[in-house]
Amino acid sequence: MHLLIPFASTLSEAGMQAMRDLALPQLSRLLARLQPAQALGSDEYTLNPPHERALAASWGWHGDDGALPFAAAHAAADGLATGSFAWGELTPVHWHVGRDHVSLADPQDLHLAEAESHEYLEAIRPLFESEGWAVAWGAPTRWYAAHDSLDGLPCASLDRVVGRNVDLWLHAHPQARLVRRLQNEVQMLLYTHPLNERRESRGELPLNSFWLSGCGRPQPVSGGEPVVDEGLRAPALAEDWAAWSEAWRALDAGPVARLLAQAQRGEPVELTLCGERRAQRYSAGRVSAWQRLTQSWRKAPVHDVLEAL
Repeated sequence: MHLLIPFASTLSEAGMQAMRDLALPQLSRLLARLQPAQALGSDEYTLNPPHERALAASWGWHGDDGALPFAAAHAAADGLATGSFAWGELTPVHWHVGRDHVSLADPQDLHLAEAESHEYLEAIRPLFESEGWAVAWGAPTRWYAAHDSLDGLPCASLDRVVGRNVDLWLHAHPQARLVRRLQNEVQMLLYTHPLNERRESRGELPLNSFWLSGCGRPQPVSGGEPVVDEGLRAPALAEDWAAWSEAWRALDAGPVARLLAQAQRGEPVELTLCGERRAQRYSAGRVSAWQRLTQSWRKAPVHDVLEAL
C-alpha cells in the first residue's frame, strides 16, 4: 500500500504553530520503521505543488512544471473520450476583487448544482468555440477544453491559487495570452448575466471566471496507484488550522494507523508526505524480527519532518 498525503505541512506561521502542538503518535511510530526514498520539489513557487508532482512520478508521467496532463486524466475519469487531444481543465470560479489584488475563492464555495453548471457552460461555450476550442462538461466544477495550443502549456494548479492573488500565478507564456483574453471575455459576459443575478439574489457567490490547469495530451499510467487522502486539503486552503489539526488527528488514527499495522506485519508499505515545497517518499520492505525490535526504539521527529516539507 502507498499512502500519499497532500497538505501534510504548511508555511503559514499560524499553521506551523498548530503543527508544533499536534500529537501524531501513529505517524511517529510509522516513520520510525521507514526509510526516506525519493524526494521531489524545490520551493513554494512551482506551478505544480509537490503532491501533484509525486502522483505524476508514481504514475510514470513526464512533463515540465505546470504541464502535467491531469486534465486529460480527470476527463477520462469523468467518462469523456480523450483520444490523443491536448486537454485543459476549466474550473468555474469566483474571483474576489479586493482593495489590493484579486484572489480566487475555493470553487467548492460556489455550491454549483449540476443543472446550473451546465447552464453556465452553455453560456460561455461560444467564446471558446469561436477560437476553435472544443469544450465539454465533466462535473459541476470540472469543465474541459481540447485544443492543440494546450499541449505543454504551463499553468498553475488550482491548489496553488485558491485563496491567493491570481496575478502571481498567471503565466507569461506566449500561448497563455489567449487564455487571459478568454478570461476577460468570460468576466464581461457573466458580469450582468441573468445566471449571476439569480445567484446573487439568493445570497450566493457569482461565478465570474474560470481557471485553466492540467494541460497536455493523455499519458498512460505505468506505475502504481497510490491512495491519496484529501482530508487536509479544504482546511489548509481555508487556513482553518483548528480544522486542519483535527483532520490530521483523524488521518493519524485511520489511514496512517492502518499503514502502520501493515508495516508491523512486515508487509511492504510506502508513505509520501507532501507540503508546499517538497514531497518526501518513505518505503519499507519485509524486515526480520530483530529489525522490527530495533526499529521500535527509534523515535522519528515528526514535527521536524513536516516542517521540512
